[in-house]
Amino acid sequence: MNAESEEMFRDFAQARIGPLRALAYVTCGDWQTAEDAVSGALARLYLRWDKVSSPDAYARKAVVRAAIGEKRRPWHRERAVDAAFLDTPIPDRSGDIDERLRMRAALQHVPPRQRAALVLRFLEGLSVDETAEILGCSPGTVKSQTSRGLDTLRAVLAAEITERGQDRVVSHRGRA
Repeated sequence: MNAESEEMFRDFAQARIGPLRALAYVTCGDWQTAEDAVSGALARLYLRWDKVSSPDAYARKAVVRAAIGEKRRPWHRERAVDAAFLDTPIPDRSGDIDERLRMRAALQHVPPRQRAALVLRFLEGLSVDETAEILGCSPGTVKSQTSRGLDTLRAVLAAEITERGQDRVVSHRGRA
């Protein structure tokens, strides 16, 4: 790679690293895994920089695939006893942050491919065809994965609302 190409890659990486990290995080739900996914994707992009026609699309595709792949590795399923405590979100009284935390937690109940379809379609704002290209599947599969992911997300959020309502009834009865 010549000096000009290397400089172009550095500029691209500096401009896109934040959004790519956010995409990876929302896809996998873990900052460390997201960092690994982005660094691996940028390393692969660096090797192919002069051959890639759309670096942004290539990077997004590589990041999503890496984030999904990291969650499938057997070592990732091992957790320390107190790791569940570290993953518990601390609610902020700000409504926007609470809603983000609630959605992020609900997204963790959605299977990885469906979650990736939801993130690419609604957070990144990509079309069905662009999402299909990144996920390496047909547009019909993207539509069905999106539909199933939304159904799962709705069910999780509805269960949470029902659970919260029951908690309020119990706490109200406890006061009486």
